[in-house]
Amino acid sequence: MASETTEVRLDVWLWAARLFKTRSLAKQAIVGGKIAVNDQAAKPARTLHAGDLVQVVRGWERMTVEVIGLNVIRGPATQAVLMYRELAESQRARELEREQRRLTAAGIQLPASHLDKHARKLRREIKRGTA
Repeated sequence: MASETTEVRLDVWLWAARLFKTRSLAKQAIVGGKIAVNDQAAKPARTLHAGDLVQVVRGWERMTVEVIGLNVIRGPATQAVLMYRELAESQRARELEREQRRLTAAGIQLPASHLDKHARKLRREIKRGTA
């Protein structure tokens, strides 16, 4: 990594490691309490060092990663993956959650296509109790 440093802002690192698409999304997640560093709440300007543990919550996904590399430049995905290592127990927990969601959704019958305007109108009437 060309611009390797010894410390990096948390929001910049999350963006450079491609855990979030934009730096502002990373900042929103941090401010919203979705990111913790070493089991402590974090602020966007918190400095990260190699060896820190970062807990990330993105939608359904919860993951704990160890910071291996620090970089302020967002590079290709192959380079970004080298900046962190997901812990084994975090990986197992994510796989288990994914499997449980898949099994839960197995019994849901999705419609073959989107509802047309007449079906939507009927559904609204049924919800209101006017049908």
